[in-house]
Amino acid sequence: MKFYPLFALCLAGYTVASPTTLGGQWRDLAPIPTVRQEHVTVALSRSSFAILGGIVPSGDSWATTDIFQIYSIDKNTWRSAAPLPVPINHPNGAAVGNKIYLLGGLVETPQGWYATPNSWAYNPNHNTWTSLPPTPSPSARGSAAVGVYNHTIYLAGGVSFLQPYLGGQQGTVDSVTAFDTLTGKWIALPPAAQKLPAPRDHAGAAVVGHTFYVLGGRDHGNENVKDTVFALDLHDLTAGWTVKKGKLPTARGGLAAAVVGKEVYTFGGEGNLELATGVFNETEVYDAGRDEWRRLGPMKVPRHGTSAVAVGGRVYIPGGGVVAGGGPVDTLNVFEPGRY
Repeated sequence: MKFYPLFALCLAGYTVASPTTLGGQWRDLAPIPTVRQEHVTVALSRSSFAILGGIVPSGDSWATTDIFQIYSIDKNTWRSAAPLPVPINHPNGAAVGNKIYLLGGLVETPQGWYATPNSWAYNPNHNTWTSLPPTPSPSARGSAAVGVYNHTIYLAGGVSFLQPYLGGQQGTVDSVTAFDTLTGKWIALPPAAQKLPAPRDHAGAAVVGHTFYVLGGRDHGNENVKDTVFALDLHDLTAGWTVKKGKLPTARGGLAAAVVGKEVYTFGGEGNLELATGVFNETEVYDAGRDEWRRLGPMKVPRHGTSAVAVGGRVYIPGGGVVAGGGPVDTLNVFEPGRY
């Protein structure tokens, strides 16, 4: 596992200092048992969260995995749970009630990584997976922006395929679908809510209050990173998606996002043409109420292809890639927001 040095930036006359002196504190925790990236992280309770799927090193390349591991916040330890029904990278996952829902993702084929519509639910009481209705055709995708409101899971955008060995070609989508965890069925959304304002994949996702946000991401390729913020009022789906005036300060894809209070914390990402790694170290915070952004100090370990989760006012970031494309690590950091 390789660590990259911390450093300070000057941005538009605003000094971004050490992460311990501006906006919060970083701490290292027990590393994940298997280095990985392109996984999903979901909170299970106030004392645990889980990581599912992703890619792991395999010879000179990487392989899609079915590994499912749970972290105990109180004990700072990891344990394994029942493997995913199939190996999946860029999975669309969420926890609702006492279950984890895995609603498609990308699976390996000889031609590359292609979306599977297959979906499952995990019951922690029995440590078992159960099949669910597949995602409606033709909306199968991986790397969707995932939001949860009440008992419904929303999937926005994503990629229908990704060819990591053929120049990274990918099929970005704009479709939006919803799964009702109470009925166990996919539900029809009003026409205005069925498509994002533009295709996005590898975007940040957050639900603040009753609004679903899709932050940044990219459109058909690592180099096409975006700074947009799309919003959907989940109390008025017929009004459809809007584009917020407050743009992400640093356009990037593959970023991680988590909500603390009424703010969305975003971390890292890829598409950085100024660094050889291609990875961003940015930590930027979105005030959803004011539609405003502010920058904090850099990440302790800059990376992309990870998935953050907020538990107890802290943000946990397990794994990810330290080099654009590949470079999985076993790092687990926690970010504790400070006062401003």
